[in-house]
Amino acid sequence: MNLRQEAPHSPQLLGGARAAALLGSLSAAFLAERERWALWLPVAIGAGVTAYFALRFEPSPWLGPTLVALAVAVGVALRGRMAGLLLGFFLAASGLGFTAAQVRAAMAAAPVVQRQIGPVSVTGRVTLVEQRPDDRRLTLADLAIDGLAREQTPAKIRITVRARGEAISPGQRVSLRAVLLPPSPPAAPGAFDFARDAWFQGIGAVGYAVSAATIVARSGPDWRDAVAGFRQRLSQRIHAVLEGQTGAVAAALTTGERAGIDDETWNALRDSGLAHIISISGLHFGLLAGILFFSSRAVLALIEPIALRFPIKKWAAAIALLGSFGYFVLAGATAPTERSFLMLCLAMVAILLDRRPFSMRLVGWAAVAVLIISPHSLLGPSFQMSFAAVVALIATYELAREPFARWNRDAGMVRKVTLYLFGVGLSTLVAGLATAPFAIYHFDRFSTYSLAANLVVVPITGLWIMPWAVTTFALMPFGIEALALHPMGWGIDAMLAVGTEVASWPGAAVTLPAMPVTGLALVTLAGLWLCLWQIRWRLAGIPFLAAGLASAAFVAQPDVLVSEDATYMAVRAADGGLWVSSSRSNFTIDTWLRRDGREAGGRWPQTGAVTTDGRLRCDGLGCLYRANGKIVALVQEEEALVEDCRVADLVVAAVAVFVPCAARVIDRIDVWREGAVAVWLKEDGIRVRTVADTRGERPWVLPRPRERD
Repeated sequence: MNLRQEAPHSPQLLGGARAAALLGSLSAAFLAERERWALWLPVAIGAGVTAYFALRFEPSPWLGPTLVALAVAVGVALRGRMAGLLLGFFLAASGLGFTAAQVRAAMAAAPVVQRQIGPVSVTGRVTLVEQRPDDRRLTLADLAIDGLAREQTPAKIRITVRARGEAISPGQRVSLRAVLLPPSPPAAPGAFDFARDAWFQGIGAVGYAVSAATIVARSGPDWRDAVAGFRQRLSQRIHAVLEGQTGAVAAALTTGERAGIDDETWNALRDSGLAHIISISGLHFGLLAGILFFSSRAVLALIEPIALRFPIKKWAAAIALLGSFGYFVLAGATAPTERSFLMLCLAMVAILLDRRPFSMRLVGWAAVAVLIISPHSLLGPSFQMSFAAVVALIATYELAREPFARWNRDAGMVRKVTLYLFGVGLSTLVAGLATAPFAIYHFDRFSTYSLAANLVVVPITGLWIMPWAVTTFALMPFGIEALALHPMGWGIDAMLAVGTEVASWPGAAVTLPAMPVTGLALVTLAGLWLCLWQIRWRLAGIPFLAAGLASAAFVAQPDVLVSEDATYMAVRAADGGLWVSSSRSNFTIDTWLRRDGREAGGRWPQTGAVTTDGRLRCDGLGCLYRANGKIVALVQEEEALVEDCRVADLVVAAVAVFVPCAARVIDRIDVWREGAVAVWLKEDGIRVRTVADTRGERPWVLPRPRERD
């Protein structure tokens, strides 16, 4: 009997066939999405911007243009292949982003004070006055500072003035005595870099006044000073009608001046998820433009000769564009308002050109423009959260447009109202989910009941507060703005009441551990993959999105933290919390606790005492900390060095250490040179990471000597 045998399939052949099939399906999906390829242009530019800021050294000024040239060469060499053209396109766009960031950093170059100086006499022109509940903050330009040569004098400084004095307006030249300091470096490795932010604002020093500010003279006419002065007068007129926090929020919504909002109000709005309402953004520009567009179009439609002969829709778009430009200038023309106005501008221009005003392509071009003009804004929460919300909303609109149109067709009043409420809820949910990862990354907090608060407040803002704000602008020339401000104030009171109530609910705001930058990158790319593509392969982004959101859970938190001047220290408790060396609230310790996902820390033990977990014991000269088989000496006085160097694996000293020490040493000189320090204690060794490790040598980083004196 003959038995038929089939030759077994080779595992290698099977694997190769599957790989070929997978590659073929991916290629087919990619080609099917070719109309969406252009949407990845801002992503490529953003990748170049990110690459520039990720470097730990300042690259050659020719590196960016060289990358662009090489990318073009690759595209030309492989022009016969679609993959080669796309690769060249992506690399060229990335090189463009890299070059834009490099050029913007060079353009922002200005002197920065190298150390604390003062009190010294300072004279300068006021460019901004921020009236806060307990003080004023002045931004000064055209400076003369005693003891600093002209080439060492910053372009701008920011001074806090507590002393009461004359009323000060932008454009005036003032004189005062102040203590000046360099802009602050990060409070911990990986924390927000205020010095980098100040560099791109042209601010070379911050500080506080030790005298009242005296008006010396008024400078020559400057349109920016005139606008800033008008903003200040407008805020004063608002405060004259609306008192307290109602007036402060009204001023924030109309002029962008938020300094008058006190901590209690800020905390309530933040914890309820409503802080975005009082930060002028795309929401406000959209509401303002919508009010101007629909109201002007309705008025023009009532004038029959005009309605029948002229394109009133385009006229209404032009009116909305002009009104939005005025709002943009009045709000201070800041980077966030610039971005929002640019997106709105593109939408109105689309109407003028008979195109759809809301599309992913328009958002993409707005992102390209912002990244070329202000590439550094990519690093900030405003850019990330605003574009995340808009991209997610448009992607949702593309999915829901046909079902909504079908349900709305021949709908009665009840169904229309139901659809409106459902639309508000859906848009609030989508925007909240899209911005949540970025809020967690930048602020280490999550507002649990944000959806509930926004479902109530967003309609109040759009249907009541903003229309009365527009009416306020219209009535101000006649001096009767109070007629509109009072109703506007009622809406603001309702908003604040909702915020206060929601913030009081148990678990309203949850503090979370800091998300690593790799986690944010995963979330961003996965979110873009989900929103920019349209066919089913977009769903492949979901597992990467989940991995990015979960990334913080897999990051080991440091066991020891030391501030940049060794004044403050913190150590890990056995239960995962932090023991901190100061009971007083200060920015450094608050930053450590927030990034650790803690609301508060345990108090450093008194002399002769030990913490409840037995890890930390202190005496009059310092403390000894034991964890993971390692001993860390936290030295406050030089007398403790000899003994602590003998018993400890690591010595962290608030004083300079010049004695021989067998242990590894981090002293006051080290932290002055390297910045704040984080330490991980492992059974197999000790890992140290400093702020200098994360920042490198960049234009906004003050140079420090690398060797000890």
